[in-house]
Amino acid sequence: MREKRQETMKTAQEKFGSLIEGEWKRIERMKTGSKVTDFSKKEKIIIGILPGDGVGPILMEQALRVANELLKDEIVSGKVELRTIEGMTIENRVEKLESLPADVLTEIKKCDVLVKGPMVTPRAGDGLPNLVSANSLLRRELELFAAVRPIKIPDKNIDWTFFRENIEGEYIWGNKGIQVDEDLAVDFKVQTKQGSERIARAAFEFARKNGKKNVTIVTKANIVKLVDGNFIQAVRRVGREYPEIEIQERLVDAMCAKMLDPEFNKGIEVVVLPNLYGDIVTDVAAEHAGGLGNACSSNIGNQYALFEAIHGTAPYLMSHGRGPYANPCSLIRAIGQMLIHIGYADRNSILEKALDICTVTERKVVLTTETKDASAAELTDYLLDTIRAVRAGEK
Repeated sequence: MREKRQETMKTAQEKFGSLIEGEWKRIERMKTGSKVTDFSKKEKIIIGILPGDGVGPILMEQALRVANELLKDEIVSGKVELRTIEGMTIENRVEKLESLPADVLTEIKKCDVLVKGPMVTPRAGDGLPNLVSANSLLRRELELFAAVRPIKIPDKNIDWTFFRENIEGEYIWGNKGIQVDEDLAVDFKVQTKQGSERIARAAFEFARKNGKKNVTIVTKANIVKLVDGNFIQAVRRVGREYPEIEIQERLVDAMCAKMLDPEFNKGIEVVVLPNLYGDIVTDVAAEHAGGLGNACSSNIGNQYALFEAIHGTAPYLMSHGRGPYANPCSLIRAIGQMLIHIGYADRNSILEKALDICTVTERKVVLTTETKDASAAELTDYLLDTIRAVRAGEK
């Protein structure tokens, strides 16, 4: 028994050592950095389209109708290209046993920005190979270190922007845990000085440029002492370069439970979080703001950026024939955030005004995901008519 345990320990140590070596290489790449893309100087902007799984292709079809309307002059002139990239369906990934097939990644890297529909991530018990999340791999391969999610709840006086560290934490080694023996399994949480500082700097730069006076750090540092403690230290270290911005802290469980409490959320404007906490907290916030079908996420790096809906593939709707009645607004808003990133913020302003008319103030067409109500295509018809009216000054 003793000899067997020693051998098991040696194997676990060797695997852990190889993981650490890989992280040292990644840290060196972060130290070197990459040049920030200047879209104003590009002759042509290529927007890669990844339709996704489940309701993804259905909703992407509607989102592309909006993109084609808002960018029609640029598409005709050749300044902008919408390029659909095949090969990221769950069927193709399972067939190749690759979460991010190499040939697909090559095509992805030929684009400047991406718009992505939801993708299936296999889970234990669903009958699929236990492939790592394609979303995580995309963020890692493209160095999309910042997930930026705006959340607005006007009647609660909430106008927050979340900056979620997008690569590290529990996700980066999510498929590399060690099954030490039949009794013991170990997973990991990874934090680097460089990764924490760059997400902090992104949050503080946004706050300064947008007149925000507060950055709130959300962790579980009372329990996860080292990694979360280091994250807080990194944010506070960067924060010293922004003396006009107040820094405060919240615990992740309290943030989820009390985010709508005006006493608890007092002063919150920009929120910076490690990866897993950011995933959870932003979904909770999006639900309070009207549901995941209305919220989007921007995944930003120096060279590339990816914009996506934050809801899943909606297997229930698909299995009940209600996929065409899913809400396209999350993916349409992702188109809007992409437009801002590549230099067309004026088009997003038109889109946001039209969305507000269609979903809040006028609501001539109502989508509930029930087949008795409007379909995604019908809501998009209404939205496109409203966009044209806004552009003409009629609304």
